[in-house]
Amino acid sequence: MAWVTRESSTVYENRWIEVREDQVTGPGGDGIYGVVTMRHPAVFVVALDDEDRVCLITLERYTTGVSIEVPAGGSDGEDPLAAAQRELLEETGFVAEDWTSLGTMNALNGIAHAPEHVFLARGLTPVDDSTHTQEEEGIDAVAWVPFSEVLAMIADGLITDGETVAAIAYAGIRLGRFR
Repeated sequence: MAWVTRESSTVYENRWIEVREDQVTGPGGDGIYGVVTMRHPAVFVVALDDEDRVCLITLERYTTGVSIEVPAGGSDGEDPLAAAQRELLEETGFVAEDWTSLGTMNALNGIAHAPEHVFLARGLTPVDDSTHTQEEEGIDAVAWVPFSEVLAMIADGLITDGETVAAIAYAGIRLGRFR
């Protein structure tokens, strides 16, 4: 059965999201569905250095507290690759020579329309950028962690950000780590 939207109204919006309430008919009959729409896709960067280490950032999220994640952020209407390059620089102070698109995923697809682009960045070089500070981004730490240890951190519940877990899975699949 296809979902039918009988009525839709925006109940909240800001420059990042729109929240709407839909009157729907679905598999369970009539009801109300709340939908969050991201105004611009997000980008996630799995930065991998020559020693097979992944760049992880630690920051405090308003909604969930301290979180260990790959560099990421909103595209703000930019081309996803340009946004990924900007986010990597802003959050880590590094630029990458080689970029590979790993795929697109959807966050919280049961309640949101939030497309996300995942990239693998290699050939990393630190940049002396006086305008760059992790403090502005709210980042408490930047660490380079061996890929195998990142997988252990996920298994041990130290990394709980769903998009980071998915981005690492995309990279691991592309790199042949899960075969």
